[in-house]
Amino acid sequence: MPFRVVIIGGTGQVGAAVVDALVAEPSCAEVVMVNRRAIALTTDPRVRQVILDTSAARFSADVATLAQSVVAQGDPVCGASCVGVGEGSQTWSDEELKALEIGVVGGFARGCHAGGITRFALLSAVGSNARSRIRYVRVMGLKEEAVQAIGFTRLAIFRPGIIGGNLHTPGYAAFLGRLIPGRFGTIEQDEIGRAFVAEFKGSAASSGVVYLENGAMRQRSRALGSH
Repeated sequence: MPFRVVIIGGTGQVGAAVVDALVAEPSCAEVVMVNRRAIALTTDPRVRQVILDTSAARFSADVATLAQSVVAQGDPVCGASCVGVGEGSQTWSDEELKALEIGVVGGFARGCHAGGITRFALLSAVGSNARSRIRYVRVMGLKEEAVQAIGFTRLAIFRPGIIGGNLHTPGYAAFLGRLIPGRFGTIEQDEIGRAFVAEFKGSAASSGVVYLENGAMRQRSRALGSH
């Protein structure tokens, strides 16, 4: 069944991997990228960008209007956030980090929901916990809670460990992470991208909140590749 995706953060490392995986998926009818500034797009006609001011008070309402127009096409529509600053977050203030991870992502997710999108996929991080003493882990947990409170019929929260093939991940960290089994080890960002697509393809009959860590993402990535 054809599906469409409205995505924010598609210009980032993981987001670009998700967009690439969507372009490689024949059943993806359209990818709508919500960007702050225009970028050079792939030549695939299914990919388009909509420029919105993420800091504007009307941002969420603008997303809702966009979501309504995509839903009106008649195919199932998924919302997705691949926003994340990763290691760069160390140089950000608490206010800056929360403004992006909770403010912008939350505003985008609320707009998607208000516009009729019932399914959402969220990029987070392994070990996310709103009560953690570690700032990044705590903010990721707060982001998860904010999006969960919106009330999507289906919410998939992706919690990768160390992301391999990512410009923000030092090579030695990705290498060492490959020696660590389980949720805190390395997962390739291309695998994450394909796991997102598997979620978009397969979630129509599913409801509730699901947390996907390294093992589950690899499994979905392989299953998508075998179709």
